[in-house]
Amino acid sequence: MEVNEQKLLLVDGMAILFRAYFATSFTGSIRRTSSGVPVNAVHGFVRYFMDAVQKFNPTHVICCWDMGSKTFRTEQYDGYKSNRPEAPADLIPQFDLVKEVVASFNVPNLGIEGYEADDCIGTLSAMFRDQAEIVIVTGDHDMLQLVDDRVSVAIMKKGIGNYMVYTPSSLMEERQLTPSQIIDLKGLMGDTSDNYPGVRGIGEKTALKLILEHGTIDGLLANLDAVSKTIRAKIEADLDMLHLSRDLATIRRNAPLQAELESCCWQYERQMVLSKFEELEFKSLVALIS
Repeated sequence: MEVNEQKLLLVDGMAILFRAYFATSFTGSIRRTSSGVPVNAVHGFVRYFMDAVQKFNPTHVICCWDMGSKTFRTEQYDGYKSNRPEAPADLIPQFDLVKEVVASFNVPNLGIEGYEADDCIGTLSAMFRDQAEIVIVTGDHDMLQLVDDRVSVAIMKKGIGNYMVYTPSSLMEERQLTPSQIIDLKGLMGDTSDNYPGVRGIGEKTALKLILEHGTIDGLLANLDAVSKTIRAKIEADLDMLHLSRDLATIRRNAPLQAELESCCWQYERQMVLSKFEELEFKSLVALIS
């Protein structure tokens, strides 16, 4: 890294909060303050968050959030994410608490009504890629479409401190795919966790084979004569859903977001964080803040 090179860490807040909640709630005992407020997800979030800061050593940090379940994608397709269960009752009060903790570190919490955190991250990475090297921390493989020579995606693995960091070359090495082909792959095979179908009857294996052979969905559609009759019939029967699924899979990079790099420098007042930690009874985490 050049001297004075700025490095912006973009944190997928919701992905980390949910991960922290489920990593600690499966035992059935939820960490609470003495007044009974559940804080297990926030506690885990801080550990993941501080680990990422230590590991990637950014000069700037922004945390992005979903702003409710209604987005332009749910307007495009009723079924989008409709299979997701309600958030656990113990997690709901932690949505605001975690943002208070992030704010105590002087880190901006960003989200836009009608868009997902992914779109905020995509927009910020496009906005700041010329000013800073960018690292996105998430558990969401959809973000791999954002990888380029200035943007890497660190996918969180099991346990704290384990990441698979994707660059264009490591993505190509591991999956034989370019970042934009991630979108076309999802368009063909759909996404069970986001609940859109892609082309019915085409799974990951076939989708990957078709993308590797034809490069893109457009390349495939221009060469339908070259594929087997069965696959051609499936694609032709589901053409509208193929285009819609590809659009649903595409992270927006032009969300109406205002942000200045100067306003997200990684520098916090220890006392501010300490008082938030005291309020939430996070004694064991005090050692994480210098």
